[in-house]
Amino acid sequence: MKKIIIAIDGYSSTGKSTVAKRLAKALEYIYVDTGAMYRAVTLYALECGFIDDGSDNFNPLIKALDAIVLRFEQNPETGQSEIHLNNKNVEHKIRTLEVSSYVSKIAAIPEVRKKLVEQQQQMGAVKGVVMDGRDIGTVVFPEAELKLFMTASPAKRAQRRYKELMERGEEVTYEAVLKNVQDRDLIDSSRDVSPLVKAKDAMVLDNSNMGHEEQFQRIYQKALEIINS
Repeated sequence: MKKIIIAIDGYSSTGKSTVAKRLAKALEYIYVDTGAMYRAVTLYALECGFIDDGSDNFNPLIKALDAIVLRFEQNPETGQSEIHLNNKNVEHKIRTLEVSSYVSKIAAIPEVRKKLVEQQQQMGAVKGVVMDGRDIGTVVFPEAELKLFMTASPAKRAQRRYKELMERGEEVTYEAVLKNVQDRDLIDSSRDVSPLVKAKDAMVLDNSNMGHEEQFQRIYQKALEIINS
């Protein structure tokens, strides 16, 4: 059975990672969460004091990029692939609202994107990979055999994100989460380098009112169709 590259792009909080993980497991493919990679770089910048609300000077971070080592390791308890930053598991630390508030700005830095895109292309060189992010089907793997673009209304995405953060014990308001979603949409879609756009040949999934199972089955059947063609 041939192996393919599955590229999943779309807006924040559309469930890209959830469906990508399940799809990778069903197909016995490697899953790569590119969003986690950008979040890890953002966490590094925050912890090193490289992010200043009053300035967009990211030169200190750019100079430190070679000191950032990212890798994914499987958690033996959950079976899930989790990201490690400089040999430390940061899977939970990268999911905070603080990181979410800055990650789109960090992801717009050309030097950061160049470094991570190169790593992502290496990870998918032998195919048999499911990768999700913002520019996978347009920049990282424009030749991917299956491209998906996931979307949902900002209000619906904010509800999902708010619930997730509350269940994790974070003190946030729905209004703050909604603003974060809207701000990230604007930055992701308008940045100069690798903006969030739908690839011309991508399959669009608006899951505003779609259940997880229906969504997964649509994607899974499409993947099998391409794999078996």
